Amino acid sequence: MAVSEHFKHHELVCRCGCGRNEMDENFLEMLEDLRAWVGKPIKLSSAFRCPEYNNKISATGQSGPHTTGLAVDIQVYGVDAYDFIYGAFRVGFTGIGIKQKGSLGGRFIHLDYLAEPDYPRPRVWTY
Repeated sequence: MAVSEHFKHHELVCRCGCGRNEMDENFLEMLEDLRAWVGKPIKLSSAFRCPEYNNKISATGQSGPHTTGLAVDIQVYGVDAYDFIYGAFRVGFTGIGIKQKGSLGGRFIHLDYLAEPDYPRPRVWTY
């Protein structure tokens, strides 16, 4: 079942097996815009996470950005990573986390669209 033009339900659902997919529609439109700008498929390693699963795997606990449907992790490395980072700025994502060390399969870019009064946005960090 497609949720948007290039993303199917199974790509966006929580990986714990609960079956929840509460991705924000406007955020998905931003992902579609990024895909169009870069001109390449986007391979998601993580999208929506239920609070319980996020609490198990992330330091952000039960209320991290993935639990709001406003964050994804894209499995990408090399020149493609540069293209996606540049495109993410152009599209308007407000959070960009970059992990480009270690095994190729473990490299990713986190993208989110948050407004946090205590932290200036846009914000970029590394893992």
